[in-house]
Amino acid sequence: MLIAGIIAICIVLLVLAFLLPRLSRHPQHGVDATLGAGQKGAGSAPGKLGHWLQKPFQSSRKATNKSASAGRQGRGKLPF
Repeated sequence: MLIAGIIAICIVLLVLAFLLPRLSRHPQHGVDATLGAGQKGAGSAPGKLGHWLQKPFQSSRKATNKSASAGRQGRGKLPF
């Protein structure tokens, strides 16, 4: 379920960044802050467990940021 949610967020950010590049920054920062809070909370677990629990949040943050960045770059390559 979490994977489907992250995929949906990536698609929404990609489309939003392609259509409205400047206005897509605020939702991207909101998603980044939300996943960052989860990553920080998971990292408070002791030892290696904290590192392992951070991994899904870290990779999700990377995916959403890369998706929004790709949408803006695609918009920038348009001839008009």
